[in-house]
Amino acid sequence: MTDEWGRGRVVLRSGAGAGATRIAGRAVLRVALRMRRCRGASPFVHPLERERERERERQEVEEMNSEGADRDDETTSRVEVTSNGHAEKVSSSRFTSLLASKDRDYLLSPTGSQVTVSDLEGHVVGLYFSANWYSPCRNFNCVLSEAYEQLKTNQSKFEVVFVSADEDLSAFNSYHSSMPWLAIPFSDLESKKALSRRFDVEGIPCLVILQPDGNKEEEILRNGVELIHRYGVEAFPFTRERLEELEREEKEKHENQTFTSLLSSHDRDFLLGHHPVTGQVPVASLVGKTLGLFFSAQWCLPGMKFTPKLVSIYQKIKHAISERPGAEDFEIVYVSSDRDRASFDSYFALIPWLALPFGDPKIRTLARHFDVQDIPCLVVLGPDGKTVTKHGRSLINLYQEQAYPFTEARLESLHRQMDEEAKGLPRSELHAGHHHELTLVSDSTGGGPFICCDCDEQGAGWAYLCVDCGYEVHPKCVRAAGGDSTVGP
Repeated sequence: MTDEWGRGRVVLRSGAGAGATRIAGRAVLRVALRMRRCRGASPFVHPLERERERERERQEVEEMNSEGADRDDETTSRVEVTSNGHAEKVSSSRFTSLLASKDRDYLLSPTGSQVTVSDLEGHVVGLYFSANWYSPCRNFNCVLSEAYEQLKTNQSKFEVVFVSADEDLSAFNSYHSSMPWLAIPFSDLESKKALSRRFDVEGIPCLVILQPDGNKEEEILRNGVELIHRYGVEAFPFTRERLEELEREEKEKHENQTFTSLLSSHDRDFLLGHHPVTGQVPVASLVGKTLGLFFSAQWCLPGMKFTPKLVSIYQKIKHAISERPGAEDFEIVYVSSDRDRASFDSYFALIPWLALPFGDPKIRTLARHFDVQDIPCLVVLGPDGKTVTKHGRSLINLYQEQAYPFTEARLESLHRQMDEEAKGLPRSELHAGHHHELTLVSDSTGGGPFICCDCDEQGAGWAYLCVDCGYEVHPKCVRAAGGDSTVGP
């Protein structure tokens, strides 16, 4: 499933009734922040093809030097003792049962040549469920290609197998030609269906990571897309031990983060401001302030829609602080994903706060540090530089300027206030924007995070929900048939 802007993942498996449709109404979908163009594909020989050629050459030399030793069984199979005590001949590749069929023992390279499935032996393999017709898949394809090429340059034993959800052979061929890895033939529908069922694939893009020497369920990672976004090539070899190590390192970085470590670099200790002369603001001047990191871009329609609201809230917070001498100040830093400097300059002219320079390496570092996969995103830091919340956008939508300073204590107070106000709301409403009766729900009675079907903004806590079809709105967005709001201010 997707929203009107084409974000997130398409859900491949649907369910009946309100439960399934409600997921569509409330999903906050992920999108790749690193949306840059893929480099044009050029003809090349796949690394596994080279390995096969070198292996054939080695075997020819060995056969020439051999004095008739019979190695047929050694090269095609091996004998193992099974759990029932019987000796049994098994395939030399543990991936054969997954990726081959009774009529096919090969995969396709981007050039169309065949690579035997058994050549994957000893590799960490990523099963990449994707489709040409869905833009988040194409966007992630760029990110995965970069990681794949880096790992191949490092001679890491990592391979990807494309499992296509394309609509026809032409689309498959076009899409696969932009990839540097292998694929299951488009015509093998049964194998693709079996893999989707085996790994419970519900949406695309999806990257399932398989280890070379184990079939245990706990060794299979189904969140490869998130891992590539979050850690890049550092996640290899994608073992539990490696991921636990990365999590420890990440936790340590978050515990020790400061404004300087996050926003400065060895050759830059300033941010861009709107000062008519210098245009620069020292990073050190932010110490002691509550700081928002605003990840967005001019091409991002939700970001452009949210920006005027954030500007208004920013100015209200700044005004309220100015009337309270000694109160901690508030500032925002724009972390741009704009595709060119002209777009950055145009967007920066619309906002009253600071910005990292266009194309600064810290932009990618911050996106990974805070695991930003969906924009717009507002990460809030406390005066000490530590993370207060990664959900600043949702809190702005819910509470406007009242959310400041976004701390747990403040949010608990607002939750109690919302619960008190909800006591006076009607248990059900007829909304002008919908044809079914809406029921008031909370987190404890079937509510939760959602996207308001009226204003298209995020919500949480109390909402009016259609139990028949999943339509959901903020209480403040409910309108009577005549057009006036029936609840809230």
